[in-house]
Amino acid sequence: MSYTVKLYAWADESTDASPAKAEAAIERFKTALNDALGDAAMVLPVYSAYARIVGTYGDDPSEDALSPGEWAIFTQWQAAETAALTAALGSDRYMGDAQFEIRP
Repeated sequence: MSYTVKLYAWADESTDASPAKAEAAIERFKTALNDALGDAAMVLPVYSAYARIVGTYGDDPSEDALSPGEWAIFTQWQAAETAALTAALGSDRYMGDAQFEIRP
């Protein structure tokens, strides 16, 4: 199952945010996400499950509110997304100014 990623509102403070640099950031994001989840085929199912959990319980649910499986998906996605953002943008950047959209 393949997916695409679109990058919004990204500008590297030290250089121009050229299309080539944005594309490289997207590739680093996808590679890290695939690695964190084990395979590219896992990205959409895990992301979809995470989105359903957040839609039902909010952005910061308590562990007690979720089933063990839901909690595992929730924490797995958060860890994978953090790793992907760090790989794409660097560990010393403010992460709030770039947004990645994941689509089938």
